[in-house]
Order: sequence, then structure tokens, then C-alpha cells
Amino acid sequence: MSKTQKLVIISLLVAQALVLHLVERMIPFNFGIPGAKLGLANIITLVSLYLFGFKETLTVVVLRTLMANLLGGNVSGFLFSISGGLLSFFIMYLIKRIAREKVSVIGLSIVGAVFHNIGQILMAAFVIHNLNIVIYLPALLISAVATGLFVGITVNYILKFLKMTGLFKIS
Repeated sequence: MSKTQKLVIISLLVAQALVLHLVERMIPFNFGIPGAKLGLANIITLVSLYLFGFKETLTVVVLRTLMANLLGGNVSGFLFSISGGLLSFFIMYLIKRIAREKVSVIGLSIVGAVFHNIGQILMAAFVIHNLNIVIYLPALLISAVATGLFVGITVNYILKFLKMTGLFKIS
């Protein structure tokens, strides 16, 4: 794949993540837990993780987070998004690299969702200077398992389709 092709595909992934983020903002669903979301943009993070390596996926995560906040966020929202996004990406990348044969796409997605919430709670504790917010974590982790399962199943289908096309090497 040429550098130009890679740049175009990364740009398309960022655009798709932004669209999914905007669609998710229109869905009034939070599992009855304030702040909980479906994590639709994480579909693109996982797809990128299987199509590309560390640097490219990190680029997708950072650009998606920056651009999503430029389209209607605030500083605290950015801090929560970037901390959750980066922590979940790093953990998913490490697990995929270390335990490639032992962890499925769905398992990796659930782990990513869990660590996304952990990253956000840690950032919230830092911002408000109060570690008691950790009490909110069990409720978020339950929703993370559900959303991680949904995202993982979706990514599984996307990767199977991309593999069938023969256009991408899925790692």
C-alpha cells in the first residue's frame, strides 16, 4: 500500500469515526447511567487496529477526538475523551500484540470499553481532585461490557467483509 493510499484510508477512517460520533450524540440512550454512551466511534478504532499498526491507529484516535470536540465539545469533554481513548487504545494494542491468538475481536473490544471508562474516571478524579468518583465505576463497567460486546460483534462482521474483498490484509 502506498503512502497516499494509506493516508486516504486513514482520512476515511477518521471521517467515519466522526460521523459515528455525531450519530451517537443524537441517540438519547445512556443505559440510565449519566455519561454512558454506546461508543460507536470505537468501531473505527478497532477496525484501524486490525488494518494498521500503532502509529496509524493512534493518529485515528487523536484526530477523531480532536475533531469531535471541535464540532461541539468543551475542554472537560476533550480531557475525558482523550484520556479514555488513549488508555483504551494502548491497552488494546498491547493485548493484541501479546495475546493475539488468545483474545478475540469481541474480547478486545470489551477490554477497550472497560479501559475507556477507567481512563475517564481517572481523569475525572484528577480534574475534581476527589478520588470518591471511583464509586461510579462499577455502573460504568457494566455498560462497558454491553457496549464493548456490541462494538466487538460489529467489528467482527466488518473485518470479515474486508477480508472477503481481498483489498486489506487483516492482522
